[in-house]
Amino acid sequence: MSNWEYIVGHSWAVEMLAQGLANDRLGHAYLITGPDQVGKTTLARTFAQALNCTAPEAERPCGHCRPCKLIAADRHPDVKLVLPETSGRGKLTLKIEAIRQLQQDLNLSAYEARYKVAILKRFDAATIGAANAFLKTLEEPPGKVVLLLTATDADMLLPTIASRCRTLNLRPLPPDLIEQSLATRWHVPAEKATLLAHLADGRLGWAVQAAQDDTILKERSDQLGQLHQALAGRRVDRFDLADKLSRKPEALPDLLKTWLSWWRDLTLLSQRRGQPISLMLTNVDEVPRMEPLAASWREAQITDSLNQTNVALWQLERNANTRLVLENLLLVYPLPVRV
Repeated sequence: MSNWEYIVGHSWAVEMLAQGLANDRLGHAYLITGPDQVGKTTLARTFAQALNCTAPEAERPCGHCRPCKLIAADRHPDVKLVLPETSGRGKLTLKIEAIRQLQQDLNLSAYEARYKVAILKRFDAATIGAANAFLKTLEEPPGKVVLLLTATDADMLLPTIASRCRTLNLRPLPPDLIEQSLATRWHVPAEKATLLAHLADGRLGWAVQAAQDDTILKERSDQLGQLHQALAGRRVDRFDLADKLSRKPEALPDLLKTWLSWWRDLTLLSQRRGQPISLMLTNVDEVPRMEPLAASWREAQITDSLNQTNVALWQLERNANTRLVLENLLLVYPLPVRV
């Protein structure tokens, strides 16, 4: 069985790459775009395996030969994975020094591979200097070299870079396909697979990671617990919570994104007009808690809460006063309904 079959979804991209290889119509550079953890690097590695697999042509990439195993482990001497550096604040940067080192490597003869391959992950994090330096390699690539760039969006690259690549834009996968893959390939229990498929936002890589790392769902549970604490509390309780949360500003973007997702689902529930919307929801395990809130709160209260959560994220990205942002946010959220 070809290793192409392990790519979940993106069949059109697989066919394009496989046909190009079979018909000897390879491009020298490909740009694979799409959301984080949607499968861009997995597709790039599998293509690198196909280019250098030693199995019969119909079985490439086999996933079992020496080149395939080395490439899967990022240890093949002729297949380079170039990663951006992460700063103290979590910002990714691909620097010119990494590009120059790669250019030196690509100009050397291959050690054992048919094709030398460079996988440049998150090329949208490249500095202007790094991008301009790499442009020379794109314009005059060495022979038997294939360049594979990944990015979240082609528009975030210099037009001169994107125009010299064949672009493959990977789209988010539907929840049912992610759920099926988790259950059959990674043997995730059915209820957990359903939840992860909806939380994944079309990103199979995230779902697999969350299935294997319990801390991801635990963190989400803690974030939702803080939201429920806020919604159940009086104004004075919310001021106390704002003070507590403001002491860990680095955790707030992820926290508010989880809250934003919850409010989005509640908005859909409040507007459904009797229509089934389960496939559109993200936090499917929260529906029993949301249903009575959707019925008791006014639609305007819910949409105001959704919008203010989005505003709070925007404000924090621009270094607004953290505690003030949180206090304003929690004051917009509806107070508990007293029976």
